[in-house]
Amino acid sequence: MLQPDFKKGNGLIPAIAQDVKTHKVLMMAYMDQEAWEKTLSTGDAHYHSRSRNKLWHKGESSGHVQKVHAVRLDCDEDTILLLVEQIGDAACHLGYESCFFRELKNLNSGEWKECCDKIFDPKEVYK
Repeated sequence: MLQPDFKKGNGLIPAIAQDVKTHKVLMMAYMDQEAWEKTLSTGDAHYHSRSRNKLWHKGESSGHVQKVHAVRLDCDEDTILLLVEQIGDAACHLGYESCFFRELKNLNSGEWKECCDKIFDPKEVYK
């Protein structure tokens, strides 16, 4: 049976969450075997939190969970793509719809700009 190869990433491999309707990339996190199995068994996205070194149910604090509609695996079997329905308007813990809310304004200048609006105040959500 085809499965992600968690050995390639020392137990952790990238997992990209993409909005199932808009195809906007929402975030990138890591999955281990436990997160993979929990995601498949519940239908909600689960990741491995490297900062807390534990299983993380996306939205456990904010309520902004991700309902998984489809799962894809790359050709090397070491990157997962989740097509998700983002419950709540934001995937980013800083309050943006996507974690990729910064854009390099000019390749030569090194200047960055915010390309998306903030949806919520993280101080209010993560008290």
